[in-house]
Amino acid sequence: MDILVLENFLSSSVRMATPLLIAALGLSISERSGVINIGVEGIMLMAAFGAYVGAKLLGSYWMGLLVGILFALLTILAFAIPTITYKANQVIVGTAINILSTGLSSFLYRWIFYGTGRLDEGIAAVTFPTIGIPGLSKIPVLGKMLFSHNLIVYFGLVMTVILWVLIYKTSLGLKITAVGDHPKAAESVGINVIKVRYLSVLFSGVLIGVAGTFLSIAQSSSFGEGMTAGRGFIAMAVIILGKWNPLGALGGALVFGAASALQMFFQTLGVEVPTNLIMMVPYVATVIAVLLLSRHKVGAPRSLGVPY
Repeated sequence: MDILVLENFLSSSVRMATPLLIAALGLSISERSGVINIGVEGIMLMAAFGAYVGAKLLGSYWMGLLVGILFALLTILAFAIPTITYKANQVIVGTAINILSTGLSSFLYRWIFYGTGRLDEGIAAVTFPTIGIPGLSKIPVLGKMLFSHNLIVYFGLVMTVILWVLIYKTSLGLKITAVGDHPKAAESVGINVIKVRYLSVLFSGVLIGVAGTFLSIAQSSSFGEGMTAGRGFIAMAVIILGKWNPLGALGGALVFGAASALQMFFQTLGVEVPTNLIMMVPYVATVIAVLLLSRHKVGAPRSLGVPY
């Protein structure tokens, strides 16, 4: 295999893994506190739309990131209030969030941009630039794979380590885990279960917002209706595959990222494979991974999805 082809494949795998990884890291905190959020797909979509609006109208990818995170936080609040405060079924509310976000993002996109003249100069928004780390980016294979990306990719890799330390090496991580495993026992020793769950869910919203932002103004430079294309659900599979461990989530995200990168890899090699068949690969891999893990005890928080 040509070294350039290998470098491009590995670099694409990391890039494709990034939104899955960051969203899964957010879910790792939320679910460790006992809150399962299947609305992650819709939250990512709203963040992607918000980031595009901010970057396109304000001309800054940093503003796009801030607006994307804001949209994600507003959307996840619509999930958190019914499920945490009013003890609504988390799966049902998460499903409603997905449905609402799909329709709302499409409506707002058409309302803000269609027929308003804001797209007269094209649909492209400013995007996060690729930044090669001096010296390291020149290392054969590893340089392009790990050290020649945009800031959000680096953020995901660094946040993986930070959250691993937070969960396994700090008292805050112990509190979050206790709330997700035994909320009554946690409350008996003075831990405010509701507060911990709210903060965990809101923090996960920030990370999911960054993941959505990546899709519209880092991986691409535009917004497309339904552009998350199931990545939120794949992120849920990633965190299960990684057993709610940030380092495990990194490994799982890279597996699915590589599956997504196969399409470009085959095109580079000139292999004649139907595009639709290649596009199925990450979703088939998701189903297979979940089926394999369903036969084993995966170590989920004991009170996951149980209102308190």
